[in-house]
Amino acid sequence: MELCVALDLPTKQENLDLIHKIKEYDVWLKVGLRTFIRDGEDFLLEIKQINPDFKIFLDLKLYDIPNTMADAAQSIMGLGVDMFNVHASAGKRAMSEVMKRLDAYASRPIVLAVTALTSFSEDEFVRVYEKGINEKADQFGIDAHESGLDGVVCSAFESASIKDVTASSFMTLTPGIRPFGEDAGDQKRVANIEFAKDAQVDFIVVGRPIYQAENPAEVVEKILKKL
Repeated sequence: MELCVALDLPTKQENLDLIHKIKEYDVWLKVGLRTFIRDGEDFLLEIKQINPDFKIFLDLKLYDIPNTMADAAQSIMGLGVDMFNVHASAGKRAMSEVMKRLDAYASRPIVLAVTALTSFSEDEFVRVYEKGINEKADQFGIDAHESGLDGVVCSAFESASIKDVTASSFMTLTPGIRPFGEDAGDQKRVANIEFAKDAQVDFIVVGRPIYQAENPAEVVEKILKKL
């Protein structure tokens, strides 16, 4: 299991300050929608300047028509990131088109599909997708696996089941991890590290418990020891 630190702070400088504080650790860094729109490609380059060994997860959740998604994925190849994601809701044709476009490259980032956002409650999810989270997440996992993706983004509660219906090597990345019982905030389906381990999760994403701490490096070190 690997740790991915969410760079969700309000300003570029605050994110850079956080990165400097944890630059000695072997972790992934998640660059989300707000951060990327605000700070762009230059921010990704600055991350690598601080520590070239940092791996970057570009969390943009691509969701559009197949050709547009494939075009966007091809553009992402020029950014030098190590992982990015698309929405499984876009369908198998769109996901397959993304992977087909990336086949032209000798190496590519890890590609994941978002199943059910961890902010969804069961009722909210059913209202949108007309099926429960567990059933639909399994279906999305199968679609992504058959489309050639490397794994999915899901909560820890869906991870083991998705691996059961796909493959043990099919990766799961789980947001909403509260390593030491912190408040859930705007997340609905949160879990701790022990639960994530039992669910065979490959990557855990931790944000607020790290960047809101007085000593983020200390929290990162404690998490890595638990892993």
